[in-house]
Amino acid sequence: MSLNMFIQNFFNALGLGALYGLIAVGYTMVYGILRLINFAHGDIFMLGAYFVFFATIQFKLPWGVGVVIAIIGATVVGLLVDRIAYRPLRAAPRISALISAIGVSFFLENLAVVVFTGMPRAVIQPDWLVSPIKMSEEVSLIPLALIVPFVSFALIGALLWIVYKTKPGLAMRSISHDIETTRLMGVSVDRIIALTFALGSALAALAGIMWALRYPRVEPFMGIFPGFKAFIAAVFGGIGSIPGAMIGGLTLGFVEIMSIAFFPNMSGYKDAFAFILLIVILLVKPTGLMGERMEEKI
Repeated sequence: MSLNMFIQNFFNALGLGALYGLIAVGYTMVYGILRLINFAHGDIFMLGAYFVFFATIQFKLPWGVGVVIAIIGATVVGLLVDRIAYRPLRAAPRISALISAIGVSFFLENLAVVVFTGMPRAVIQPDWLVSPIKMSEEVSLIPLALIVPFVSFALIGALLWIVYKTKPGLAMRSISHDIETTRLMGVSVDRIIALTFALGSALAALAGIMWALRYPRVEPFMGIFPGFKAFIAAVFGGIGSIPGAMIGGLTLGFVEIMSIAFFPNMSGYKDAFAFILLIVILLVKPTGLMGERMEEKI
């Protein structure tokens, strides 16, 4: 592989990995607090992309306004999912919440098919995001390839500040260790959990918007494979760890892109590499790179 091709693939892998990491953070935040895998997270990702599509194409709003509306809309959906599907099951066995999460995922996907139809739709790509920038005589990159990792890292930095430097963040960390004791100390547990879902849903919406810019189309099942891969990234990095989720996402992005770059004949197996990585990490280090062993209560 030439140096120019390596640079091109490096930035492709960095952008893809940053998106996986951004989605994975939503999984890891909810799991860290509730010990619940929110299978509807990939569908929030899908709705974020659809909301910006309708805001910009159907209602002719400026792209920036559409992004804000999409984030708010996806956040509201995330809060409704928590309020309707998860909050009534706080005291139920975890298997009940897990079944509810799977049911919500199927419901959102099929609702999207009914409301949006199953036909893929093209999205608007602002010229300033996709106009190539000449890096050298043989290497050109679009601004989106540089903006996606920058925005992702900035958002993760802001999230870490919220979790470790603010009172709601302190409450999140307390709930993750002992929800009942935290409740007895006067913390509104349901509000903090709702805040967690709101933050995770907003990040998923942003990831969905950037994904739709990178692969310019939306369809009701677009969140399934990115959601699976982001879950693998969260497990790889150590589910429950925010930095681990981003490290897992970046690792997965580089494995996926670089394996195809070095072995182009294996491009048909690119999705398999993610699941192979999951099997390996579960065999070698079941808690992930930065995860801690936690007691499970069924």
